Amino acid sequence: MLKTISATKARIHFGDVMKQAKIAPVIVERDGKAEVVVISKKAYDQLIAAGAHADLQKRLDDLHAQIRAELAGRALPDLAEVIRQGREERDEQLLSSLR
Repeated sequence: MLKTISATKARIHFGDVMKQAKIAPVIVERDGKAEVVVISKKAYDQLIAAGAHADLQKRLDDLHAQIRAELAGRALPDLAEVIRQGREERDEQLLSSLR
């Protein structure tokens, strides 16, 4: 359950607020209105990681959409075939350099 405390009490009892924040977020109010939330470093790190993950997921989704648009309905070539062709080209280059 979230704990709510006045800004004055939070200032006076900041050590206790820090201890409580390790258990659950603490809402600090000024003039009866929520102003800030004190959370643990662990909870903060989780929020930051979740945000970074969401940003990464959006970037991946954007890239997938861009690739689909560039393909314009064409299918991607078979990966095994692309690798085979690359190896053949490499082998030919190596053989040419030995001659």
